[in-house]
Amino acid sequence: MTQFARVLTPLGGTDNVRSMVSLRSQVTTRAERFAIGRTLRTTRPLSNLSLWEVTPGRTGVVDLVGRSHEGRVESLIGIRVARMISSPYGFLRGSAVVMADDVARLPVTGIAPVVCGDAHLGNFGFYRSPEGAQVIDLNDFDESHVGAWEWDVKRLTASIWVAGRENGLTEQQCADAVTSCATAYRDEVARLANLPLLTRSYERMDVDHLTKKANDRTLQDAIRRAAKAARKRTSDRALPRFTTEEDGRRRIVAEPPLIEPLGDAEAEDLAEGLDDYLMTLPAQWRRVLSGYTLVDVAHKVVGVGSVGLRAYVVLAEGTSPDDVIFLQLKQARRSVLARYVHGEHAWHAHQGQRVVEYQQALQTVSDPLLGWTGFGGNQYYVRTFRNMKGTVPLDGLDAGALSDYARVVGLLLAKGHARTSGASMIAGYLGADDEAAEALAAFARAYADQTEADHATMVAAVKRGELPLAEGHMGSAFRPGG
Repeated sequence: MTQFARVLTPLGGTDNVRSMVSLRSQVTTRAERFAIGRTLRTTRPLSNLSLWEVTPGRTGVVDLVGRSHEGRVESLIGIRVARMISSPYGFLRGSAVVMADDVARLPVTGIAPVVCGDAHLGNFGFYRSPEGAQVIDLNDFDESHVGAWEWDVKRLTASIWVAGRENGLTEQQCADAVTSCATAYRDEVARLANLPLLTRSYERMDVDHLTKKANDRTLQDAIRRAAKAARKRTSDRALPRFTTEEDGRRRIVAEPPLIEPLGDAEAEDLAEGLDDYLMTLPAQWRRVLSGYTLVDVAHKVVGVGSVGLRAYVVLAEGTSPDDVIFLQLKQARRSVLARYVHGEHAWHAHQGQRVVEYQQALQTVSDPLLGWTGFGGNQYYVRTFRNMKGTVPLDGLDAGALSDYARVVGLLLAKGHARTSGASMIAGYLGADDEAAEALAAFARAYADQTEADHATMVAAVKRGELPLAEGHMGSAFRPGG
């Protein structure tokens, strides 16, 4: 846990998110930074990217998962466990804490952009930009933090291999998909590193661009279907599904235990929290939301990793009954990466603010209603609940489509990292050959084996009664789950 801290400052530079950089300061040139990365190939060889083996001191999987349950709503933990044991990929989705503990023990380059922290294959998806365009990008930032770029790449490539196996692909087909991702990441980082900083900050991928980027016909069809479905996921379309009218007033329909109403005291705390949230928005969006009135609130279970954390959906109404907006509040806790970068010290005072600011750092365009608040002793980030969100369904991807989609997400991850820091150093380190891609493929296969073993360990723990289980809540590991 100390190794990364030792190399962070010399190579990753300073905290470029929290400190103000003077325009008069001395800037290391792009060529110099590329040369630093190139030198690292000698001192920290590319073969390090392939390393994975269980060390004698590895923390037990059940113990780590159990620790992550501390502070969650106890009655919901069984749902989280059910979703995690549904398959190895379901386990991977919910076990960012396990992989963080694993990769933090491995050698690192010390190049430290802002990273997603949970960059598995399912955490890329569609959403609506402020201009109304449908774009695709990273879309989960609960674990985002400054950290090693290779942590993200390793989590992504391992998830591709696990997903490939669940789709019945051969080991060679899984290797091809991982290599496609890794080489796309390498080439895109190199391309973006040669662009001016401001220019690369405007790089984005909308659905039309994505469809053109896709070479595989199966993937093109899957993108069109998923994008079409996502365009229907808006507040006005959600109104009849999630609400009913009682005594002339709209109410969110309860679906226990996934959607449940709040008591008066909790609802009042949340309403006060929303007032504080408004002050974290730009003035224009505060003015927009001031035209809406809070109608109802409810607790709503979402995802896999987030199950058991407090998450709420808010219904607000504008100047007519069909002018509505749903907001979502999600509890934010310290990133699973934080302790491996900063030890036990809590670097960020507000975890909701961390999620919002790092999301805006990694995405080219973000939900304009992103903000943060706190109430009841917990911290939250706030976003639009229905915002044309959707994902490409992974369970429908054959070998060619998975390889093609892996290339797309490799491009997107590279874009996110290059927007923050270290692109030239990463490009220098990766070079133009295939050595890094081959090393990452070796890691991905080994960690896919580990994921399957860890999944089996967790299933056995459930059978022994060591973890609670809510029957009937497994679902599909490939689906967002809320």
